[in-house]
Amino acid sequence: MKKLVLALVVITLALPLTAAQTWKSVALLDAGCAGKAEMLAHPEDHPKSCALRCGKSGYGAVIDGKFVKFDQKGSDLAAAAIKKTEKTDHLTATITGEMKDGVIEVSTLTLD
Repeated sequence: MKKLVLALVVITLALPLTAAQTWKSVALLDAGCAGKAEMLAHPEDHPKSCALRCGKSGYGAVIDGKFVKFDQKGSDLAAAAIKKTEKTDHLTATITGEMKDGVIEVSTLTLD
């Protein structure tokens, strides 16, 4: 019995834990513009008007210099936040979610 319990504890500890992460003040981009080197290099210059116009491709964030796409919920939250903001550029947000297979499954998104 003790060996079984010990084995279960070892297996449980060996499993990767998925936990929510928070990314603070990351630049938001639409997926279409994220493919442009100049936008990826200076995402803070991405205007709100372009983000709304090109948002059909979905949204994501620039994390450590790389674009990471949001899941559908995250894209919907980003679109709503961008529409509401009075900012015309420098669209940054604090995002909470889980990174799964290179996509952020967004729980919360708040424009900075």
